[in-house]
Amino acid sequence: MGRIKKIGVLTSGGDAPGMNAAIRAVVRAAIFNGCEAYGIYDGYEGLISGNVRRLQSHDVSNIIQRGGTILKTARSEAFRTPEGRTQAYECLKKHGIDALVVIGGDGTFSGAREMIQEHDVPIVGIPGTIDNDLYGTDYTIGYDTAVNTVVEAVDKIRDTASAHNRLFFIEVMGRDAGFIALRSAVATGAEAVLVPEIKTDLDALNQYLEHDYKPHKSSGIVIVAEGEKSGGAYTIAEKISEKHPDYDVRVTVLGHIQRGGSPSAFDRVTASTLGVAAVDALMDDQMSIMVGIMNKEVVHVPFNKAIKNSKPLNHNLLGLLEILSI
Repeated sequence: MGRIKKIGVLTSGGDAPGMNAAIRAVVRAAIFNGCEAYGIYDGYEGLISGNVRRLQSHDVSNIIQRGGTILKTARSEAFRTPEGRTQAYECLKKHGIDALVVIGGDGTFSGAREMIQEHDVPIVGIPGTIDNDLYGTDYTIGYDTAVNTVVEAVDKIRDTASAHNRLFFIEVMGRDAGFIALRSAVATGAEAVLVPEIKTDLDALNQYLEHDYKPHKSSGIVIVAEGEKSGGAYTIAEKISEKHPDYDVRVTVLGHIQRGGSPSAFDRVTASTLGVAAVDALMDDQMSIMVGIMNKEVVHVPFNKAIKNSKPLNHNLLGLLEILSI
């Protein structure tokens, strides 16, 4: 691999708080290493259409605290095709961009891996997704902020649940992964959590509500991940209401509120660390890897591993919730 002189950066897939902090870190680390930095707007779609411009240090001033992504993000059907990826490669060549940093989730990394295989472009990935579902890193950018957003909302809902003796089913994001649901359930003192990784036993939930909840508690919170196989918060709440007509059951879907907002200090530091680590990896001739954090240390994880392997839920947290919800 020749000397890298120009580094492009893009965000792809769902936005996550902390992406701007990562962009800032990539741009400034590139400049620190004597390279030019280029922002690619609208994800892979912008790479195909040529929506690229050079970024200076001042272009990323005052963005570390902002949610969303200044580079915008978009799904790109064209990039899923070899023709689309060839167009993207031609755009890189036209601008003289030698290497790419992509910020996103497994879809982002799958596209990057195919581009590397077809065109031998050095690409390093930064895990940016609120779901925290990428293998090989303890935390993804945006996860901590999303959990804090859920906790803040649930704390407010619990106030009204207590005032009216209500049982709330609160649906949080996590179509295929229950990380947000589980961590926020422990943090909010929820009575139960339902996650896609574990088959919901409605009989067990009913039994808990009848024998543990009803005799001791007048109000309660059940956190439901949106991808929960039994059909989400509304379906579960309906089934519980049928069994327990005396409960005042309510449902709240938190939705996209979890994606937005100013990133937490934890996410800002994580994003800054990984942005610099991604540029360092490129300068060390690394490619086709994701930079992550394991046990507080920066690690390099091959895209193959990050994409193919499933990240397990923390079963210690599940056990903790069971003990604390009695």
